[in-house]
Amino acid sequence: MAPRKLAAGNWKMNGTLASLAEIDQLLADHPAPACDVLICPPAVLVHAMAQRADGSKLMVGGQDCHAKTSGAHTGDIAAVELKDVGASHVILGHSERRADHGESDADVEAKAQAAHAAGLVAVICVGETEAQRDAGQTLDLIASQLAGSVPAGANAQNTVIAYEPVWAIGTGRTPTNEQIAEVHALMRDKLSARFADGADFSLLYGGSVKPSNAAEIFAIAHVDGALVGGASLKAADFGGIISALAA
Repeated sequence: MAPRKLAAGNWKMNGTLASLAEIDQLLADHPAPACDVLICPPAVLVHAMAQRADGSKLMVGGQDCHAKTSGAHTGDIAAVELKDVGASHVILGHSERRADHGESDADVEAKAQAAHAAGLVAVICVGETEAQRDAGQTLDLIASQLAGSVPAGANAQNTVIAYEPVWAIGTGRTPTNEQIAEVHALMRDKLSARFADGADFSLLYGGSVKPSNAAEIFAIAHVDGALVGGASLKAADFGGIISALAA
């Protein structure tokens, strides 16, 4: 089985109910895309978006979950709760969660285990800062994050890996094709060495992906799709990325 192609959108802390008009337009423009399509809106929109997408090819996910299924965790959301309102995926270990909330690899691993137990696909993020890149630590860091964040029960059906260089997120900057290829080859090697179906995990690139550079990025070996931030907020922009991946 070859890795599935996936165009994933992360709306981050953006969007209101009125923003769902973009979903209507996206579904009208791409009723039968030749790749998997996922959007992860703010938690308050997951249910409404899932209802909007019902019967379509669009999948809906959360942006984070707690490692426990319930309890005294004000403001947190359990994986089972996301599943209950229509989510199929959840983003975990995004650099903004790691930086803003101090999440460790162990935290991400525990959340991924909870996601798997709830029947969600875990989209586990890894990536280096600019200082780490400049210090030549990128490959060691990515290997360490993979080892610490991806649980033993992961497989190509319940886990997607997204490489997002922190310094490229929302900056308009992207690594060179050679840098992206080097990291994705490392991830494929590490997953293949650890998991029987490691060659089949979908590996996404994220970091200032837009319609103008998507096709070039998707041509790189072991890049099976993208985790898109700002460009996923508008149907026209995200649609261009979907078209590039499906080509």
